[in-house]
Amino acid sequence: MSHTTLKIEHRGRAAWVWMNRPELHNAFDETLIAELTAAFTTLDRDPAVRVIVLAGAGKSFSAGADLHWMKRQGEAALAANLSDARRLATLFRTIAMCATPTLARVQGAALGGGMGLASACDICVASTQAQFATSEVRLGLIPAAIGPYVVRAIGERQAYRYFQTAERISAQRAREIGLAHEIAEPEALDAKVQEVVDALLGGGPLAQSAASELIRAVAQRAVDDDVVEDTARRIATLRATPEAREGLSAFLEKRPAAWLAPGA
Repeated sequence: MSHTTLKIEHRGRAAWVWMNRPELHNAFDETLIAELTAAFTTLDRDPAVRVIVLAGAGKSFSAGADLHWMKRQGEAALAANLSDARRLATLFRTIAMCATPTLARVQGAALGGGMGLASACDICVASTQAQFATSEVRLGLIPAAIGPYVVRAIGERQAYRYFQTAERISAQRAREIGLAHEIAEPEALDAKVQEVVDALLGGGPLAQSAASELIRAVAQRAVDDDVVEDTARRIATLRATPEAREGLSAFLEKRPAAWLAPGA
């Protein structure tokens, strides 16, 4: 893949997707949106990639939308404006629905859509210097495309506050409200990211994908007969897979599972 706004780096079985517009604080326009969508789609289909890390080059993770791009879209005809908004919404859904585990490495500002990217990833590891915000209302806008993922990360109650105040959220506060899973000092950030990557590599890839699907299926649902039946069918189906048989055999035989072998 050839990119103008991204750099993709393979570190073992983890693919690092770097937003590479540091001079613009990795603000996204139509090109970055298209390239990120294509990169995540392609990497998610690659069996050699077990984890996708999303990172930003320079001092910021992402300052959100490029304001010149936003202005162009606001001045466009409704049909073009809507098509562009759909492409943005598709980007966040593409990341959120990846079968491959995704991890946001947030070293600095993650504002507006940048906070949306961090929320759309399965896991967020942030520097103590990171700052987050849903800053759209200060521009007369709303965090629409990112809304489902931010609400999923921080909950409705916190969203009512931060969607309307646009306050900056420190790394410590981000961890308190569920946005960041881990925080680390800047010099220890990559080591903390690698620690989580290593933990992810220990799981079976089919099981991890099924675990994400399970969360989406049961979140915010009452535990009724349908949910009970659905969960029973999920585990019964998974237990019959070669991956599960290998995992159970490896555990009983006290050896590493096949997916832990080099190059697996």
